[in-house]
Amino acid sequence: MKLVILDRDGVINHDSDQYIKSPDEWKPIPGSLAAIARLNQAGYRVVVASNQSGVGRGLFETDTLMAIHDKMIRALAQVGGRLDAIFFCPHTNGDNCECRKPKPGMYKEIAARFNADLAGVPAIGDSMRDLQAAVAVGAQPMLVLTGKGRKTADDPDLPPGIPVFPDLAAAAAHIVR
Repeated sequence: MKLVILDRDGVINHDSDQYIKSPDEWKPIPGSLAAIARLNQAGYRVVVASNQSGVGRGLFETDTLMAIHDKMIRALAQVGGRLDAIFFCPHTNGDNCECRKPKPGMYKEIAARFNADLAGVPAIGDSMRDLQAAVAVGAQPMLVLTGKGRKTADDPDLPPGIPVFPDLAAAAAHIVR
């Protein structure tokens, strides 16, 4: 099975230091939805793995998160794209859960749900924690420069050899080549 794992905020949609707390605040990054459709058309199953500590912080409810995801799914459908699953961690750093990236719990759950070995699976993110979670399960981390990506690219702890792309569209083009 061909699989791609995407972070959400900063990869698919514009991110905010104040969190994306409502469907109205969710705005796709130009080209990101078409990039997912391109992956789908090339036979990839596309899955989102997203830390959503705004739920754990009480900034918004799980129902609101579901409404945000519904808006994303509908916007994707309009360009011929789809997501095969959305995984999210609602916890804060203080909860010390296993699902919050950089821990690999969400990725392990994806592997179990899809009965897939994640070795070499493209995992696209904009933050160090996205990349660390991918490395922990043997996936192929890829960094996009949208969202927190530029700051992450300048981090001296960035592991060498991680492919860096301007945005999800460029990463998707590389994957389907």
